Amino acid sequence: MNFTSIVFYVLSAILIVSSFKVITAKNPVHAALYLVLAFVTSAGHWMLLEAEFLAIALVLVYVGAVMVLFLFVLMMLDINIEKMREGFWRHFPLAGVIALVMVAEMTLVLMRPGTQLAAYQAREPLAADFSNIRELGLLLYTRYLYPFELASVVLLVAIVAAIALTMRKRKDSKYLNPGEQAAVRREDRVRIVKMDAEKPAAAGDDAAVSDQPQA
Repeated sequence: MNFTSIVFYVLSAILIVSSFKVITAKNPVHAALYLVLAFVTSAGHWMLLEAEFLAIALVLVYVGAVMVLFLFVLMMLDINIEKMREGFWRHFPLAGVIALVMVAEMTLVLMRPGTQLAAYQAREPLAADFSNIRELGLLLYTRYLYPFELASVVLLVAIVAAIALTMRKRKDSKYLNPGEQAAVRREDRVRIVKMDAEKPAAAGDDAAVSDQPQA
């Protein structure tokens, strides 16, 4: 067993443990931090596959942006942990069986002869000036163009659905209508009152001021 294999198994063990802790941690902030660890170890797997661009993108996008947003949301919301974890262990056996079936399917697909994994293991070492970014772009926009476009459409639909769910009218939420704000007139909000800058003092007021003792 060479050094690369040792690093792969160590990263895989860390990834499995951190992924399990993501769904079993009682504190949601701890679960988010375990997810960060899972992303970092996945980036290590990409580095072993000599896909440096994907590793850097995984760290920058998910760890540096998405997970920071998740942590802000988790810290700002008052989450009821006990209510959120209700029924977890009741559904855990079924979820475990489904996970084992998925792992078995992935193992059979990746380990059968003729797959891209077998071809990768039998390939020659890459040249020093090999650009995995260029190779990734060629694969995305030639062989996998239609799946790539389909994934972009699915993400667009998800964004529109999220906006629609957020903008729906609820009785317990306050919202503003930008159209009504833009159509408002000055006469509806502001009332101009004209008055004199100075009010002349009455004669009785002057006499009262003069009768006061001087300090």
